[in-house]
Amino acid sequence: MAGIYIHIPFCRKACHYCNFHFSTTHHQILPMLASIEKEAELQKEYLTENIRTVYFGGGTPSILSIESLEKLMICLRKFYSIEADAEITLETNPDDIHAEKLEAWKRMGINRLSIGIQSFSDQDLLWMNRAHSAEQAIRSIELARAAGFDNITIDLIYGTPALTDEVWKINVQKALSFGIDHLSCYALTVEPKTGLEKMIAQKKMEAVDPEKQARHFTLLMQWLLEAGFEHYEISNFAKPGKRSKHNSNYWTGTHYLGLGPSAHSFNGQSRQWNIANNALYIQSLTNNKVPFEIEILSKMEQLNEYIMTSLRTMEGLSLHRVRKGWGEKELSIIMGLAKKSIDRKYLILENEQLVLTNSGKLMADGIASDLFFV
Repeated sequence: MAGIYIHIPFCRKACHYCNFHFSTTHHQILPMLASIEKEAELQKEYLTENIRTVYFGGGTPSILSIESLEKLMICLRKFYSIEADAEITLETNPDDIHAEKLEAWKRMGINRLSIGIQSFSDQDLLWMNRAHSAEQAIRSIELARAAGFDNITIDLIYGTPALTDEVWKINVQKALSFGIDHLSCYALTVEPKTGLEKMIAQKKMEAVDPEKQARHFTLLMQWLLEAGFEHYEISNFAKPGKRSKHNSNYWTGTHYLGLGPSAHSFNGQSRQWNIANNALYIQSLTNNKVPFEIEILSKMEQLNEYIMTSLRTMEGLSLHRVRKGWGEKELSIIMGLAKKSIDRKYLILENEQLVLTNSGKLMADGIASDLFFV
């Protein structure tokens, strides 16, 4: 099985922390959608498998008109074999959610909503420069539930300067009070070339406190464990059976195709990514050319990829898979490199799997890089 990701690079306003590829100027929406449809046609041979998941991300794909989104869905079904029960996710902001759109989204086959709540606190939302209020956040979930969407995930951000432990707990409890079965929770990151980085450098905003972030993450793991959630990936928590099938593709090595500017694709042997420039992307597709760069992955690069992605999951790194896919020598090297983290109780070995402990999850990327083959 495989997945398709569609990047819609438009937003109503720029959140201070965001470094994703997007534009707040919307005059290119129609030519952009035409270009994405053209890319879908040109790339129809990239995936040989049936499509099990479709994910509209961005940017803010929910700003698209009903007609535009429906046209995209028709295009995808024309060129790809999308399974009848495929998981089809739409990222949406609370201020885009209303009854007419919800009804139309369901009609065109969207069966999972990823709502960018980020916080139920107006103070936090103002600080982030979000386009919605706390009241709209609550109302969006109520409307989605009333429209019959039972597969909903919401995003929350922790570790912001003004976010106290008490308000963080309120945010999580508020999400759980709606019967939400999936949460994606991210530590605030100061990304290069963002408004947040500039304002911190100018002393207009308080810097991020790593100790607070670690504390918020530790509390989050405790609260959601008590609520019956599986911590199935570093930033993702779900009730049993409610994991994101699409995002799990990324962590399990499933093949996927990315459409739109800045979108990434992976077929097992290579990784490619589209140009992150709207005008050049549109110009290239007008000339029937997909503007991407490609990296062919060596056997050892594929192993490093597996180490990084598998350690992010609750199942961890499979010794059997390394032994079968790369060899006994490579497995022995990994186990030797892992000894330090095992001794420090950042990693545990159980049932032939190397798995991060809660302490290890606080430094997952560093632990993974320690095991890389260079």
